Amino acid sequence: MAETKISPYSLPDLKNTTDDALGNYLRGIGFKQDNTKTDVKLVVGYTAVAIAGATFVADYKLGWEATKGWTAVAVAAYAILNGFFTYWLWFVEKGLVFEGSKDGKRVSIQSKTNKHDPTYYLDVTTSSSSSTPSTRQIKTPFTTWFTADGYFVAKPFQQWIASSIEAVGDVDQKSALRDERDELAAPGPQTKLTASASLGETQDVAETTSKSSKKAKKRG
Repeated sequence: MAETKISPYSLPDLKNTTDDALGNYLRGIGFKQDNTKTDVKLVVGYTAVAIAGATFVADYKLGWEATKGWTAVAVAAYAILNGFFTYWLWFVEKGLVFEGSKDGKRVSIQSKTNKHDPTYYLDVTTSSSSSTPSTRQIKTPFTTWFTADGYFVAKPFQQWIASSIEAVGDVDQKSALRDERDELAAPGPQTKLTASASLGETQDVAETTSKSSKKAKKRG
């Protein structure tokens, strides 16, 4: 369970906490993360900041007349870098949470949420040296692994990931054995099963109470 709790009504908090947990889980079971796309984003961002900072210092020390030509170049470069940064976020990363590989199997996972919908969506692309990349979407409510008061519970989250993504389940078979994956990947039926079990327990209690009452009446 998480050491700190979040607001269970804040979709950004739910998503960010889950995204962090996803990366930690996959790295924890041996997936080697590929940070190439993140590194490109960081280089572009830091370069834009450096240009803005250098322009400010030059203007402060040398004055506008001496630096206005370079300032125009810096503004154009900053605009280009900022445009590339936006393109990279929206069309290359597209919500990328984790990209990495283990035992020759590569996994790329992008996450998203929809407004007013407390559901976690993952677009999962898997590939290997012997197969072409394939992409599928999986989803489930955040309540699968968040408590009502906002605490993250790791085990059901790991079971869902391992049962829904075969490459992960092959590594973490304790969380999702092959013959259990279909059941674990569908929280709906599990919920119904739990409800049925509870109903059965209630009926058993009712029957026991009824029998006890009849015995008491006979004794009386």
